[in-house]
Amino acid sequence: MRHPRLSAALLIPVLALGCRDEGIRHYRVEKPDEPRTASSVPGALRWALPEGWSESVGGGMRFATLKAPVEGELDISVVVLGGSAGGEVANINRWRGQIGLPPLDEAAVARARRTVSSMAGTVAVFDFTSESAPRRRVVGGLLPAPDGRTWFLKMAGDPEAVTKARPRFLQLLGSLHLD
Repeated sequence: MRHPRLSAALLIPVLALGCRDEGIRHYRVEKPDEPRTASSVPGALRWALPEGWSESVGGGMRFATLKAPVEGELDISVVVLGGSAGGEVANINRWRGQIGLPPLDEAAVARARRTVSSMAGTVAVFDFTSESAPRRRVVGGLLPAPDGRTWFLKMAGDPEAVTKARPRFLQLLGSLHLD
């Protein structure tokens, strides 16, 4: 710079314009008192956790994540979507695809369907195991709610872990009720 005083004299007013004080601004960000759980959301699906199980806040599309005290890989999710979310056949075939099984037609889905009665309504239950490596198993329940939403409760993982947790998972499905 050939003329440092001239450069500084021009720079100071430019900097001063960027530092205009328009008063103190106050922002309020709400902080939840407690994490969301199924029991803290109005109108939500409720359930009784089996002994030793735990529940944590969901993330993304998940309403909740459940944990069962079994060895091995096991993921238990609760998801709620508007409407039929593509319908029963599409959702069952998505689950089958996740464990490497081919899709089923409507008649085959109907034959695979079992039901569990709950105070929230009849839960359609499906149980599939893949035979190719790595072997995977999924047990899932679909519950159409009176408000038009569909609840999906799905347990997936190692076949042995799913087998151990399955009786308590079915018990949980039977405990479902709407607020």
